[in-house]
Amino acid sequence: MCVAVSTRQLWRKLSNGKSLFLIAGPCVIESEELCLKVARSLRKTCERLGVTYIFKASFDKANRTSGRSRRGPGLEQGLKILKTVRKKVNVPILTDIHDEEQARAAAEVVDAIQIPAFLCRQTDLIESAARTSAIVNLKKGQFLSPQEMRQVVKKAEAAGGNMLFVTERGTTFGYNNLVADMRSMPIMREFGWPVVFDATHSVQMPGGGGDQSSGNGEYAPALARAAVAAGANGVFIETHPDPSKAWSDGPNMIPLRQMPKVLEQLVKVHKAVQ
Repeated sequence: MCVAVSTRQLWRKLSNGKSLFLIAGPCVIESEELCLKVARSLRKTCERLGVTYIFKASFDKANRTSGRSRRGPGLEQGLKILKTVRKKVNVPILTDIHDEEQARAAAEVVDAIQIPAFLCRQTDLIESAARTSAIVNLKKGQFLSPQEMRQVVKKAEAAGGNMLFVTERGTTFGYNNLVADMRSMPIMREFGWPVVFDATHSVQMPGGGGDQSSGNGEYAPALARAAVAAGANGVFIETHPDPSKAWSDGPNMIPLRQMPKVLEQLVKVHKAVQ
């Protein structure tokens, strides 16, 4: 019950449209120590700038390019670490799920459940998340137009979802590349829910490293600024103290030491377009 109450309070802050919010953290849970370090750093910066902050990390990266890649600690241990971060750092938590059985367990710990982009058409998965007390982040598949996400949203609404985000994360552009269409922000805002721009996955090069994805993280801040100018309510960023050592998606991450400057710029853009 406590989780549900605090989540409702969080939702009111996120959905009022007055201030920018940030969903950020490492791609995958590598250790409790790493998660605490990232969460504390980002919370400090966000408090200074008046940005609502949600920590994110995955307990399982089930869609890695190679079967040999590290996936994370798994559901039980991963949720235990996320619960610790929530308690010690006092920040809301988001994580993604990959099957219906994970929805209820995740909702007992986190404030927001994410439907991965690759799975955004999976009706049973969407419905299971929407039936929990958690906020649901619906990530647009790389294979969908922004207009097609309306049907994804309707699935969540029909299942009782009343706290939803819709996230743009880039669209397939040939082989091993993505392009970010800034029209997605105003188009998806028409659905009536806050829109988030995933800056770091939008510069990913899926499978571009052969047995892993590559990316161009240096362009993520510029795309994030453009998205906020185009109407994004929030920004999703994966970050790490040393992206070269990250277990997943290091090439498209923004280094943790750069996050204060990146967020300062995003806040300025957000204020300019309000």
